Amino acid sequence: MQNQPLPLILTFGVSDPVGALGVQADLAAFAAHGCHGLSVVAGLLVADSAKVENLHEVDSDWMADQARVLLEDMPVAAFKVGAVATVLQLAAIAEIVSDYPDAPLVLDPFLSALPDSGLADEEMLSAIRSILAPQTTVLMLSQSELGRMAETWREVGDSLGDGGADDNSEDTLLADVAELTNAGCQYVLVTGTRDEKGACSNTLFDADGIVARVEWQHLPGPFVGAGNTYSAAFTALMACGMEAPQALFAAQEYTTGALEHAQRFGMGKFIPNKFYRS
Repeated sequence: MQNQPLPLILTFGVSDPVGALGVQADLAAFAAHGCHGLSVVAGLLVADSAKVENLHEVDSDWMADQARVLLEDMPVAAFKVGAVATVLQLAAIAEIVSDYPDAPLVLDPFLSALPDSGLADEEMLSAIRSILAPQTTVLMLSQSELGRMAETWREVGDSLGDGGADDNSEDTLLADVAELTNAGCQYVLVTGTRDEKGACSNTLFDADGIVARVEWQHLPGPFVGAGNTYSAAFTALMACGMEAPQALFAAQEYTTGALEHAQRFGMGKFIPNKFYRS
């Protein structure tokens, strides 16, 4: 019998029958980092290794009940929120996590395998920005996803094509990140940023600007679940007590290894190997 339990992480997200995305992928990455995962399902995917066919949402009250029953029973070291289906689900999650301000929250709301990355309308983007991002320890999104979210707060004249700055410019990127950190988000992790030489990086920002940056090399793939692997690893590392700047590098190293050892189980994409170190 073990007296000191593993760190527990509660993840909200979709259920993927392939195991490449959502809560199934999170649980595997958590386990690979010595954590135990608890899962709350917000939607059910109909998918194979090539593509997602459909998403069936779970009633927001049922989703919230899953979380509250777990949280009344067990202490949680961190939260992860992935793609969810509705604004009502977002509101329920925001209310739940507000009761646990000391537990790190990693928010990775975009899921590239879904149409419109799983965020089809402005209402969802605005809800993430206004009710969940202010409680978030690390918000993870690509530069293009940040641009989509920024459209919910930019003035008309600020958008590309109306005389404003290029959406890919450093000034625009910094301004968009500042909008989120000023609202309460502690860190914003922007993936796929490029410097003047074209090198690809993941860049961590806080209210004062760039905190840390890690470069990465593009691997051929195609992969499904690469971003999910990264955010799950990041969450597990923070649950184990690592600070965000150090977790940036450790999660990148782990994800690169998982992609280098990825496997193709069907006729579709390669799936990251979460247990390549075993």
